Amino acid sequence: MAGLEATQQSGAVGSYSLAVWLFLRLLGLIYLAAFLSLGIQIRGLLGRGGLLPARELLAGRAHWGWARFQRWPTLCWLRCTDGALLFLTWGGTGLSLLLVAGVAPLPVLVLLWAFYLSLFTVGRLFLCYQWDILLLEAGWLAVLIAPIEFWPHWPTKAPAPIALLLLWWLLFRLMFWSGMVKLRSGDISWRKLTALQYHYETQPLPAAGGWYVHQLPPLFHKLCAAIVLVIELITPFLIFLPAPWKYAAAWAFIVLMISIQLTGNYAFFNLLGIALSVLLFDDHALRPLFGVFTQNTPPGPVFAASAGPRLIAAAAGLLVLLLSLESAAALFRLDVKWPAWLARWFDRLEPFHFLNSYGLFAVMTTWRPEIILEGSYDRRSWEPYEFKWKPGDVRIAPRWIAPHQPRLDWQMWFLALGAGINSSWFERLRERLIEGSPEVLKLLKTNPFPDGPPRYVRGVYYDYRFTSWSERKATGAWWRRERRGLFEG
Repeated sequence: MAGLEATQQSGAVGSYSLAVWLFLRLLGLIYLAAFLSLGIQIRGLLGRGGLLPARELLAGRAHWGWARFQRWPTLCWLRCTDGALLFLTWGGTGLSLLLVAGVAPLPVLVLLWAFYLSLFTVGRLFLCYQWDILLLEAGWLAVLIAPIEFWPHWPTKAPAPIALLLLWWLLFRLMFWSGMVKLRSGDISWRKLTALQYHYETQPLPAAGGWYVHQLPPLFHKLCAAIVLVIELITPFLIFLPAPWKYAAAWAFIVLMISIQLTGNYAFFNLLGIALSVLLFDDHALRPLFGVFTQNTPPGPVFAASAGPRLIAAAAGLLVLLLSLESAAALFRLDVKWPAWLARWFDRLEPFHFLNSYGLFAVMTTWRPEIILEGSYDRRSWEPYEFKWKPGDVRIAPRWIAPHQPRLDWQMWFLALGAGINSSWFERLRERLIEGSPEVLKLLKTNPFPDGPPRYVRGVYYDYRFTSWSERKATGAWWRRERRGLFEG
C-alpha cells in the first residue's frame, strides 16, 4: 500500500481500528431501527393525511428561493409527496443494511445522514428528540472515520486521530452536559437525590422493569441518583486518560445505558450511548472478542490514515471547536458577545445540527397526567381510543418497545404536561379521527368506531400512578388512575 505508513499491529494498545469497525456496524443497526420505526408511522405523522403534513410546512417557505435549502435542509424540497417520505424512510432502511454489511461505508454514511436530516427537518415536533440530533451528530462524525472502500473486509486503516477525538468529545458532551443541566436547573429532587423516586412512573413510556424498580425503598433510589450524577459529572473526564481509565469510563456508561433501557423506552438513545462508548476500547481490549469470530486469527496490520482524511478531520475539528464554544457558553449561562461574523456562521450552521446540546430530565417530573382520547356520536355516550404503547387501560403492563419509538404516544406525554404548549397538532388529531383518517388510525391500537367515525372527539385528564405490590395482587392492575377533568387544548 504505497503512500501509507504502517502503524501498530491490530491488537496493540493505542490502535482503535477494531472499535471503529464495530462502531460503524452498530451505527448501521441504529440507523436501521430509526428508519424502520419512522417508516411505519410516517404517513400518519407527516403524510398528506397526517397530523403535521410536511408539504404544508414547505409550501409556506417555497418563496424563499435558494435560501430555503440552507434554512430548512431537506431533500423534500425536490418532492414532498407521501411517496417521497416513504422513499426516504425505506431508502434509509436499505442503506442501513449496507452499512451493517460494510458495503461502501463512506458514501452510504453520507446518504444516511442526508436522508435522516431531511426527515428531521420536516418532522418538527415528532422528530424533536435528543436521540434524533445525537444520531445526526454521530452520523456526520462517522463519515470522518469511515474507510474508503467498497467491499467489506477487516480494517486495514486506522482512523484519523482528530476524527476519533471528535467522537470522544461527543460522548463527553453527551454525558457531562446531562449531569450539568441537572445541577444548573436547581431542581430540588436532584439536589436531594430523590429524583428517581418519581422517575420510573412519570417518564414518558415506562418499561416493565420500571414498575418493579419503583417498588424498591427510597434509600436505593437515592443511592442510584448519586451514582448517576457521578457517572455523568466525573466519569466523562476519564475518556481522555489512557487505559484502563478509559475502559472504566466505557463500562460505566454502558452499564448506565443498559439500566435505562431496562426501565424505560428511549428509542435508540441508549444504543447510541453504548455505540459511542465502544470507541473507548482500543484493539488490545477488543482483540479477544474478535478472536471468537475469527478462530483466533487476528486481523492484519493496520496502517495510518493518509493525508487527505487527516486534513478533512482537522477542518471538521475547527468547526466543532467553534460550535463547542457557543454550546459551552449556553451550558454555563455565559452572556458572550460573539463577533457579528461568527454569530452569523452559528446561525447558518444551526439547521444542520453539526453540534448539539444534551441533557435529559434536567427537572424531574413528579406527577403523571395522561390524556385519554374519547369519541362520541351524541356527546352522551363516550368510547375511549386505546394507544399502542402509552398508559391507558390500567390492567395493561408497561412494555419494552425500544428501539422503536411511537412518536404520537410520546407527544401525548408532552401535551399532558404542558397544556396549550405546542398543542395545535392536537386539534388536527381530533379532526383526523372525526374524518376517520386511516393513516392516523394506524397509529392507534383500537378504533372503537368501526362502523363510521364519531362526530365528537375529546381529551380527558387522568392522574396515573403505579400500583403497589398489594394493589396489583388484589386487582391485577399496574396503574391506578383518577379523573381530573377535560383537556382544553
